[in-house]
Amino acid sequence: MKKRVSNIVVLLVLSCCTQTLLAQVNPEDIALETDDFQEAYYEALLQKGIENYDKAIVSLEKCLQLQPENEVIYHELGKNYFFQKNYIEAENNYVKATQLQPNNKWYWIDLYEVYYETKNYNQGITTLQKIIPLDKNYKEDLLSLYMYTRQYDKALVLINELDETVGKTYIRDTYRLEINMQSTSNSTGKKNLESAIEQNPLVEENYISLIYTYSENNQEEKARAVAQKMEKNIPNSEWAQVFLFKYHINDNKGTEALASLEKVLNGKKIDMKIKFRMFNEFLIFTTKNSSFETQLNKIIPYFENNPEVNVYTELGKFYYKKKNWSKAIAYLEKAFNTSTNDLETNIFLLASYEEVANYELLLKKASELVDLYPNQPEYYYFAGKASAKVKNFKKAITFLEIGIDYVVDNVALETDFCLLLSETFKEMGNIPKSDQYQKRAINLKKK
Repeated sequence: MKKRVSNIVVLLVLSCCTQTLLAQVNPEDIALETDDFQEAYYEALLQKGIENYDKAIVSLEKCLQLQPENEVIYHELGKNYFFQKNYIEAENNYVKATQLQPNNKWYWIDLYEVYYETKNYNQGITTLQKIIPLDKNYKEDLLSLYMYTRQYDKALVLINELDETVGKTYIRDTYRLEINMQSTSNSTGKKNLESAIEQNPLVEENYISLIYTYSENNQEEKARAVAQKMEKNIPNSEWAQVFLFKYHINDNKGTEALASLEKVLNGKKIDMKIKFRMFNEFLIFTTKNSSFETQLNKIIPYFENNPEVNVYTELGKFYYKKKNWSKAIAYLEKAFNTSTNDLETNIFLLASYEEVANYELLLKKASELVDLYPNQPEYYYFAGKASAKVKNFKKAITFLEIGIDYVVDNVALETDFCLLLSETFKEMGNIPKSDQYQKRAINLKKK
């Protein structure tokens, strides 16, 4: 009995708080007035606490007879009906509580829970719009309901606002991606993005999404127009230059493409992989427009000593394809000195030595690679060929016979091994072995 009396005393003390203060606290903590009222209300709380909701509702109905306009009682009734999953009565009582005290966020929050539980999302949105002026943390809930109800234009605006005010989150990035995916398949999505750009022209993500949307629907002119608009509205946008670079390359405008590339390379926002891909596209462009070849020296310093990419490999391949062997070797050797474990770089380097008939250096480098990577058949092949070229046929056979055993599911390489072995055995005067590998090569070619 002592505990019960102490609880009533607490309720009486709380009843002294002003109405303004009460509007900011949980309604269950609010005190009530008369003894009969207090007894009935306490009984309701007690019964609710032991999940006896029917009896709690009976006690609360007694409270209403004494105080028919008490919003706290309507709120408590709503809670008990909600726990019973009687959502219609829960809603009716919560609504009555919000009508009597519209500035109490707890009443609106619990009403929102009813709409969320019953998947009445449109009504939930209306309720959240009442909650947010009282508690801005519920903007994330509003965003979720915009997504559920496919109101993507409103969702994008809210995503942008939250990204700017509280920082980006994984879930919002996921929402944005979902909107973009929807945008690629229907015109409504494009309108959503266009609307978002008009409402907030400084958000890069919306331009990017719209450009991708148009591009994926083969509407390149519209995509180009969005990129140009992005550059105009956000002059320092690195992403605008990424897209404009592509259009300049397509239009064969090398000077403009180089300018866009340098702006991106000088910036800090774009990922290194994207920058390197742009560099490769400019290399391809330079292959057909040799007047820009001298500009490559301006670009190289951006990638030097970068562990993510090896610019020397790309330049070496570029000059290899142009059959400029001296420059190819110079850059591929720099790439090799940076990292010895890139198979493509090493093969281009070995092939370049072969092109200039520098067999001594080819043998030296290939032998080093065989020691470093003893399971890589290509290195044995070059070592064997170089040995044969310097007339060390026995050493050539050793490299080739070991190396061919490491060839797996590569008919072309196995054929090359067989032909070189056939030729080397012939040079040694071992015709039966030469014929054996010649026949094996012929059979491989038939596959």
